[in-house]
Amino acid sequence: MTITVQKYGGTSVGTPERMRAVAERIVRTKEGGSSVVAVVSAMGDVTDDLLELAAQINPEPPEREMDMLLATGEQVSIALLAMAIHALGHEAISFTGPQVGIVTDHGHTKAKIMEVRADRVREALAGGKIVIVAGFQGVTQDGHITTLGRGGSDTTAVAVAAGVKADVCEIYTDVDGVYTADPRVVPNARKIDVLSYEEMLELAASGAGVLNLRSVEFARNHGVVIHCRSSFSNEPGTIVKEADDTMEQAIISGVAHDTSEVKITIRDVPDRPGKAAAVFTRMSEANVNVDMIIQNVSEAGMTDISFTTPKADLVRARRAAAAAVSDLGARDWLVDDSIAKVSLVGAGMKTHPGIAAQMFTALSDAGVNISMIATSTIRITCVIKADQVQTAVRALHDSFGLAEGIDIGEAVPAAGSAGEGEDEQL
Repeated sequence: MTITVQKYGGTSVGTPERMRAVAERIVRTKEGGSSVVAVVSAMGDVTDDLLELAAQINPEPPEREMDMLLATGEQVSIALLAMAIHALGHEAISFTGPQVGIVTDHGHTKAKIMEVRADRVREALAGGKIVIVAGFQGVTQDGHITTLGRGGSDTTAVAVAAGVKADVCEIYTDVDGVYTADPRVVPNARKIDVLSYEEMLELAASGAGVLNLRSVEFARNHGVVIHCRSSFSNEPGTIVKEADDTMEQAIISGVAHDTSEVKITIRDVPDRPGKAAAVFTRMSEANVNVDMIIQNVSEAGMTDISFTTPKADLVRARRAAAAAVSDLGARDWLVDDSIAKVSLVGAGMKTHPGIAAQMFTALSDAGVNISMIATSTIRITCVIKADQVQTAVRALHDSFGLAEGIDIGEAVPAAGSAGEGEDEQL
């Protein structure tokens, strides 16, 4: 018998009516001959409501206690969904993340999964039950509740799918797949049928929110096939899997954007070996994620170091930046919270010169100025002003003909990326 893991985000289970609709979909899958594990997020705005409640009690609450609080949202969802399935005449059992052996490190509020002990899930499936698992949460080796950060339910679903060797992990969201750009910004964006892990990783890292970055990394590492689709229709979505010779790769797969980061600049850092290491050691010790980094050309023995980091990490990043300035004898540090990233992703970049020139020309023609640039073999990312991000995305989507699908080249060596969607709000 096949095993299907299905993940449902907060919008998908946001009301009792939607909860019942999800239960009906799960039951149809079960009656179709597949064992089913459903991974569920907190209902609707529950996570946001809990965050607001915590802020009223303590503006800077301990992260351990935040995890204890936020983990309750998913516990409500799994119990209600199990009840809805029982009402349809099928047997279901709900488990929290700790109960199914989602073992994490101690990184409270954005813990990483270290191990999945899926014995209880396998036993329940063998007994003919539908298994409902709380997403977004786990437990440390010494018993502390943790949460996995933004999009954590996606990661839970893929981890469970790997643990039970599922045939597919279906990620249900409020969109029907991965598009060539955010359809809310580019109305004529096209849905992409198949993407490789590498393409999806680059798009997710660049702000495409349909799939969580860590979930795609986990899927790639464990060979889990992901099917991203809408919880409000039965239409097929986007398959994310290992690239193979049958997958025709676009030169450009999509345009992604991200407005969730800030840029921090530490000015007049002594230009000597070890100084950059000292800056980012401070950030690491503060559990701050760093994305793009640029160091200016040295003048009079001094240089500026700029980097981007999520707004969610800004409180910790400010403290770490202040400490780094003091450590290094730098002049000061600045925060620019009015930035955005726009990225082109496509496996065909490896073999097609001129992509960067076309990208920069399109942005220039649209009046968009670039302040930072980063690249990989299949991605080019530019930091721009946040108020120009929609203009930039539309200009690039038009320049590369993504709406018409005219940018399809010959099959090229394997690579991959794409995205955009919903989940926990942290």
